[in-house]
Amino acid sequence: MSKTPARPRAKPSAAGSSSSPRGKAAASGASRPGAAKTRVERDSMGELQVPADALWGAQTQRAVQNFPVSGRPMPRGFIRALGLVKAAAAEVNAGLGLLPKNVAAAVRAAALDVASGAHDAHFPVDIYQTGSGTSSNMNANEVIAALANASGKAGKGRVHPNDHVNLGQSSNDVVPTAIRVSAQLAVVEDLLPALKHLRRTIEKRGSELRKVVKTGRTHLMDAMPLTFGQEFGAWASQLKSAEDRIQDSLRRLRRLPLGGTAIGSGINADPRFGGKAAKALSALAGTKFESAQDKFEGLAAQDDAVELSGQLNALAVALIKIANDLRWMNSGPLAGLGEIELPALQPGSSIMPGKVNPVIPEATVMAAAQVIGHHTAITVAGQTGNFQLNVTLPLIAANLLDSIQLLSAVSRLLADSAIAGLKVRGEVVKRALDRNPILVTALNPVIGYEKGAAIAKQAYKEGRPVLEVAMEVTGLPRQELAPLLDPAVLAKGGIHGTPGGGG
Repeated sequence: MSKTPARPRAKPSAAGSSSSPRGKAAASGASRPGAAKTRVERDSMGELQVPADALWGAQTQRAVQNFPVSGRPMPRGFIRALGLVKAAAAEVNAGLGLLPKNVAAAVRAAALDVASGAHDAHFPVDIYQTGSGTSSNMNANEVIAALANASGKAGKGRVHPNDHVNLGQSSNDVVPTAIRVSAQLAVVEDLLPALKHLRRTIEKRGSELRKVVKTGRTHLMDAMPLTFGQEFGAWASQLKSAEDRIQDSLRRLRRLPLGGTAIGSGINADPRFGGKAAKALSALAGTKFESAQDKFEGLAAQDDAVELSGQLNALAVALIKIANDLRWMNSGPLAGLGEIELPALQPGSSIMPGKVNPVIPEATVMAAAQVIGHHTAITVAGQTGNFQLNVTLPLIAANLLDSIQLLSAVSRLLADSAIAGLKVRGEVVKRALDRNPILVTALNPVIGYEKGAAIAKQAYKEGRPVLEVAMEVTGLPRQELAPLLDPAVLAKGGIHGTPGGGG
């Protein structure tokens, strides 16, 4: 599973400035003992100071200074995707004869090193940055160029962030591509396996409890009986539907706009670049991608990311439903339903000794609620573009990946720490079932709705089993009524016949 380790913000240590991978730039800014060492970097806007041992350059440093918003850098999965995109681009440009093979090899190796997570501390740009993600794209270009130069593999010439690492690309096609690559990898590697694990855990427990009948509930009120297997089966079906919907959304998400460059027209990119890059990315990532037929769409709109977010939103709704069912079933143990006991994981109160709470379902609800919030933000972000470019790309990337990570984690947690170890309180379940007045519904074909309602009311008022009351009211013997009111039979549904007759 891909994880998102904590990363330092933007302050690498000042040690060893003379051996910085960006070259032996003269350190400055050390006018007093203990001051952080810096070096001078230049871009098209002029000079500025950069931490001496930082792999990034001037454009990244400007972004660090311009966007002190959240203190949260772009997610690990997104940085991984940027590295994979840059590696694929270098490979393809070399094959097209547009990049010297030694330079391409150095860039590709450095980009894969970035993809591996070895240099995450050198990606400090805040999520809340320029809406195209240009700062993050240039961060990747600068870090990869620095690593390629330091490796010595590129020969005598220096690898340039724009001219070599960014060859045939623009932030406007790289960042939407990285969103798609990172989201698909997170779904395929993390979310779908976690969902499958949860579903199979539920199916296993449902099979084990398939003969245990309990009181059904609608409107939180007593209803007709069903088995735990049927109840758990509904949860499993919800999750299978969620898996199918997410899988279907990947068919559109895998279409990459790489090669569209600035606005979708492909200016400064070889016409073959997009298709070849998608194939190279598929090989590097181990999952299928394809080149988008209409790259204008891929830059101007983020509908496919919004669609995937919508499916994550639906999954979050399903998980909340399951978690809340578990909370209700576990409630009590004396004054609630008390049908099940979830594993006791920690003390539930700082003041009430012996209290144990359903903490895993609660954590699931909170994580799922956050995903629903992320979807609202992604929905707004998906609208926020004009003409040829969406300008909320970093937010879409961060929220999408956070949603996938949250759902992956809580799915496994719910499976392993709640559902796998829950126990049914058989006596409580049977006692409630025996006194359920709604069982009289099965007598509707025999005695009619009105008489059935009277029996149910009397049984509830007197706190007696419906079978006893039905015998008194109808005059029918136990041996004829009992099969009709058998909860195990009723859980199967259908019409089960009439006294003295077939059916």
